[in-house]
Amino acid sequence: MRGPVIGVLALQGDVREHLAALTGVGVDARPVRRPAELDAVDGLVIPGGESTTMSKLVDIFGLREPVDKRIAAGMPVYGSCAGMIMLAAEVLDGRPDQRGFAGIGMTVRRNAFGRQVDSFEAPVRVAGVDGPAFHAVFIRAPWVERVDPGVEVLGRVTGGPAVDRVVAVRQGNLLATSFHPELTGDLRLHRYFADLVAAAR
Repeated sequence: MRGPVIGVLALQGDVREHLAALTGVGVDARPVRRPAELDAVDGLVIPGGESTTMSKLVDIFGLREPVDKRIAAGMPVYGSCAGMIMLAAEVLDGRPDQRGFAGIGMTVRRNAFGRQVDSFEAPVRVAGVDGPAFHAVFIRAPWVERVDPGVEVLGRVTGGPAVDRVVAVRQGNLLATSFHPELTGDLRLHRYFADLVAAAR
């Protein structure tokens, strides 16, 4: 039996870095730009980038309805940073015309940690992932202000002015983080997601 095939939404953002991280954990990783490419994958990563631009490109490339349908059917999806925003049911401080996939019952605040110059790094422990705290990189990142029942909080900021803010969540087969594990060489979250995809198959 073949291993899982995981796509990376390749419209904008940290596409190459996620593809490399997934390949590093032994996954068949492929860019996804068209509905036919989405049909060929078992799971999907929505990368960091610019969520308003990503929202527009999802419509231009005809991917909104196909991704919505796959999420409703149980396809595992992992969103990092802008990907977290794209998976949120509610976005604060977003553009009025901004639309995501609304897969996770949570409210996120876009650019909650400030502008690009306010980007920072902090240790974050993620429940269910063995080993030391992640060296988490936050770049114009969101944080989670509220979660519905059934959404599991996996990680919080452990220090600094944003201490205790929620930055990692899971709801069923949907996973999201405010930070960028693809930028640090720490492959544990990608392995965690690959295991989730394999179990869902």
